[in-house]
Amino acid sequence: MTSADPTSPDPAALGRERADQLLARLEDGDGPGADAVLAGVDEVRDLVYVGAALTSRARSESRALPPAQRAQANTRQTNLGAVRDAARNDPAALRVWLRRSAEELLLLRSLQAVADRIPG
Repeated sequence: MTSADPTSPDPAALGRERADQLLARLEDGDGPGADAVLAGVDEVRDLVYVGAALTSRARSESRALPPAQRAQANTRQTNLGAVRDAARNDPAALRVWLRRSAEELLLLRSLQAVADRIPG
C-alpha cells in the first residue's frame, strides 16, 4: 500500500493507536509488552507519529498541573525534544525516546492525581 492508497490507514490515527497501546502496557507494568508495541515499527515517519501523539497529550495534560510542576514538566519536555533530535534518523533511538515520552506522560498523570487529592 502507498500513502495515496485510500485503504491504507491514516498514519496519525495509527500513531495515536500505538501511543494508546504503549501507555496501556506501561500502566500495566508490562515493559516487554510496551517494547513489543514499537518493535515492529521500522519507519522513522511512523515512529514520529507515535511521538506526536504522546507529546500532544503530555503538553495538554501538563497544563492542568500546579505552576511549579508545570514548569518542571516543560523542562522535561524540552529535554525529551533534545533526545528526539539526537535520534532523528535512528529507529532504535527513536523507540527509546518514545518509551521515555510515554513514561513522562504517566508521571504527569500521577502528579495530577496527587494534586487532585490536595484540598484547595
